[in-house]
Amino acid sequence: MKIYKDKNLSEQTFVIEDCSFFDCTLKDCDLFYSGGDFEIINLKMDNCRLHFRGAAKNAIGLMQLLRMLPGPIQLQPQTQSAPPKPN
Repeated sequence: MKIYKDKNLSEQTFVIEDCSFFDCTLKDCDLFYSGGDFEIINLKMDNCRLHFRGAAKNAIGLMQLLRMLPGPIQLQPQTQSAPPKPN
């Protein structure tokens, strides 16, 4: 595991489960999270992007579907076809 302490990091990519951040600032970074353990203390982010993968992505999707989190929910409307008319 890579440990970052008192660092100012910019334009980098991190897998959150592979890093520990202590008193750091990230600028214009991409962070990937799959649902595993992490250690973050006093992390400041400026214009960073968080990408969810695997179990984390599935959990976010479920919480959005159940309206526990805001987000784009695109459910297809269910249509019922009328029973055929007798001749």
